Amino acid sequence: MGIRRTWNWRGERSGIGRGYPGRKFTTRWKTKGRAALASALEREEWTTQRDRPPFQTWIALSWQARPGVFLNQLKRRRKFLLKEIAREKKTLLSIYDEVGHKYHEAVWMVALMIEQMRVEVRWTRRLERELARRAQALYPQFAEGLPK
Repeated sequence: MGIRRTWNWRGERSGIGRGYPGRKFTTRWKTKGRAALASALEREEWTTQRDRPPFQTWIALSWQARPGVFLNQLKRRRKFLLKEIAREKKTLLSIYDEVGHKYHEAVWMVALMIEQMRVEVRWTRRLERELARRAQALYPQFAEGLPK
């Protein structure tokens, strides 16, 4: 994508350099770059793709793990999520300080991340409660004959 070439990093002081402490993401647009971005932002795939988080892949494979590993990993995941929620809340406060209101793209993005992590924390608690009832598939023949 040619759009990436029109973005530049500058070392301006800021409280919200996600992954780049003390840096702020800034852009310098040329007319051609703005037109390319505007066209790219209209594409349907921005709204119709789904993420495939690595932890979900791990869950799909976890039936092959040793006894006790599932619960340990579930607790580790929840602990990680709770730390990330706390970190993102601090990021959100920095964003509020910088933009001065809550109706900004950066606020919406970080707020969404926090909400998604909160949902996952609740979900991990549910899985922990249901773990004792975990069972093999009742009708595994439905998967037979599928391409390998």
